[in-house]
Amino acid sequence: MTVADASEVLRMFSGKKLLVIGDLVADEYIHGTTSRISREAPVLIVREDDREVRPGGAANVVANIRAMGADPIPVGLVGEDEAGRVLLDKLSESNIDCSAIFVDPDRFTTTKTRVLAGGRNTVRQQMIRLDRLNTNPVSDETLRQMESRLTMAMDKASAIVVSDYGEGVVQDHMVKMICDLAKQGVKVFVDSRFRVGMFHGVSTLVPNEPELVAAVGHEIADPDSLERAGRWLLEKTGSGAVLLKRGKNGMALFAPGVPTEFARAFGSAEVADVTGAGDTVLAAWSLANVAGASASLAMKIANAAGGIKVGKAGTAVVENRELAAVVQDIDS
Repeated sequence: MTVADASEVLRMFSGKKLLVIGDLVADEYIHGTTSRISREAPVLIVREDDREVRPGGAANVVANIRAMGADPIPVGLVGEDEAGRVLLDKLSESNIDCSAIFVDPDRFTTTKTRVLAGGRNTVRQQMIRLDRLNTNPVSDETLRQMESRLTMAMDKASAIVVSDYGEGVVQDHMVKMICDLAKQGVKVFVDSRFRVGMFHGVSTLVPNEPELVAAVGHEIADPDSLERAGRWLLEKTGSGAVLLKRGKNGMALFAPGVPTEFARAFGSAEVADVTGAGDTVLAAWSLANVAGASASLAMKIANAAGGIKVGKAGTAVVENRELAAVVQDIDS
């Protein structure tokens, strides 16, 4: 059954269980004040006022699904370190079941540290970002552990959401396992930074434009090349749809046998921060589909969610009530 009313779709988010597999990231924010230049080098001195950790990467998808009123089941790994402990605590504080997250003593938790600073009476702006990324492959034993947890968690979930940032969780065997589940009729929604073309037969691929460019191997310079690229990915992978995130240009929805549909970027032209907007879009699109929305309406809800997010600073979630407040602006 297709639900045509956006308000009803949002109400139906409640109780939906989505399994989220991917790279869990600790987004660390250091807030500080700067008032002078160092004598040692031509750099600003930042006095640290406070710091916080927010769920990033796949963990941000998880947090958004929870904020939108549904029940995410995260599958992934963190290191046996302070960043991992804080990240698990943050998810647990939102009543998210973290039992399927593997704590790997041989790896550290991927951490992205942003330093935001300004004068005493000015808005703080991001000065630099430091990434602590895992370059070593995940061990075979750890992958087996995660695959086992994914299999067990599937009994509770109605769909799989893949958030692949290329940090090693979603490796080739995991991709095959996920595609096999899709062939068995499981709904699968995929956002993959480096391997979007490897996911065959899934419900939806949700790349951004640079990821699509990397997949097709040429630039997208005009509407014709955009159309060709989207259709190429759709046909190559045999997916049910391709939802293309186009930043300030909104979205494009490619599906077999129907004309491409476009959505203008939702909301104000003022953008505070695009960090994590793609995670928010993935969460909203997946939930809207599971809740029974048509592809067209699901895109409009996801587009609205992304528009709300970019009005917020840093990695942030969009709550169901925020979406409900703007659905009257969604032409269903």
